[in-house]
Amino acid sequence: MSMSSPHWPAPVAHGPVDATVPLPGSKSMTNRALILAALAEAPATITRPLRSRDTELMAGALRALGTGVGGDSGDWQVAPGELRGPARVDVGLAGTVMRFLPPVAALASGEIAIDGDPRARERPMGPIVTALRALGAEVEDAGRGALPFTVRGTGAVPGGVVTVDASGSSQFVSGLLLAAPRFEKGVEVRHEGAPVPSAPHLAMTVRMLRDAGATVETGENVWHVAPGAVRAREWPIEPDLSNAAQFLGAALVTGGRVTVPGWPPETTQPGDALRGLLGAMGAEVALGPDGLTVRGPGGFAGLEADLHEVGELTPVLAALAALADSPSRLTGIAHLRGHETDRLAALVTEINGLGGDVRELPDGLEIRPRPLHGGVFHTYDDHRMVMAAAVLGLAVDGVEVENPATVGKTLPGFTDLWTSMLASG
Repeated sequence: MSMSSPHWPAPVAHGPVDATVPLPGSKSMTNRALILAALAEAPATITRPLRSRDTELMAGALRALGTGVGGDSGDWQVAPGELRGPARVDVGLAGTVMRFLPPVAALASGEIAIDGDPRARERPMGPIVTALRALGAEVEDAGRGALPFTVRGTGAVPGGVVTVDASGSSQFVSGLLLAAPRFEKGVEVRHEGAPVPSAPHLAMTVRMLRDAGATVETGENVWHVAPGAVRAREWPIEPDLSNAAQFLGAALVTGGRVTVPGWPPETTQPGDALRGLLGAMGAEVALGPDGLTVRGPGGFAGLEADLHEVGELTPVLAALAALADSPSRLTGIAHLRGHETDRLAALVTEINGLGGDVRELPDGLEIRPRPLHGGVFHTYDDHRMVMAAAVLGLAVDGVEVENPATVGKTLPGFTDLWTSMLASG
């Protein structure tokens, strides 16, 4: 476990919330933009990026390889440089950094040692290591298929066709595709295995590559990126829609209103699915020029949903389900056992610890609402567990959230945002 901060007493809502909550930028878009800007032919600006632990780790990793990433606050200026080692890279517990950085490191000249938090060493990395070797890179991992490992770069990677099993994470495909234009023959990734989760994240990777001038062709379980220059461009970052889940959910729990400004009318972000999911639970959902507004009717239904494409929304949806008026079944999410923590086991343990009735399914959760009581909600160094606890705390007095600071992974200042939302009710 990381150094823990004191418990945070999750505030109870004493009436309907009525708030507008501006959100920081998308982690997924920010870290993809950082990679593409580092591989580009000229300097570029990333506007309104997320500044959080995950994105600062990505910026730090790219700096270690010789890329200039500047700007103390606000926008990031990225100046591509010759990628080189020797270097040491810390990926923390960031899936995007541990899966996107090794293919970039393979393009460097010299040894790049890659490691992260203790839990990062347990997260699956074999598909990336195996794929990089098949594409002509040298990786020394002592046969573990996990962190830590060393990429021995020669300044170029042949590339070509590679088959991976990306059923554990779409990041295995995205990581290979983002660096692929700089591989000598480009890269064709073929997936073999159970369906790839989080398809919206793959669509985001493909769109951003095309926005950077890359030639990308896609088919069923196959992605081909041709070799070529990566064009420098300004990268405007959308608000992080997945981080809207707990704020919009507060409207449901309290029978109130929450608006998230700047919600894009069209997006590849998985968080956009919240519109339909919260609507299915009984929320009134409206997208307009002011942003996305969710109103809670006062009392709301449980949810039967396959969350395979949007697994990151599971912790908050599970918390909402525990407070709903009818049972829920959340399926298609077996891959969450390999996330920051085993999210399915964690949700069962912690919600049931507050008096809930949550049962693990082979690929998801079955949740029967019951009256809940206070207690300590453990967060397992997982930012989304903090957000789930906050939602439960709206309706349950005495929820004490362990290590709220871990939320800095994707949403620094979350507790302040949460408190100010409640204060405006």
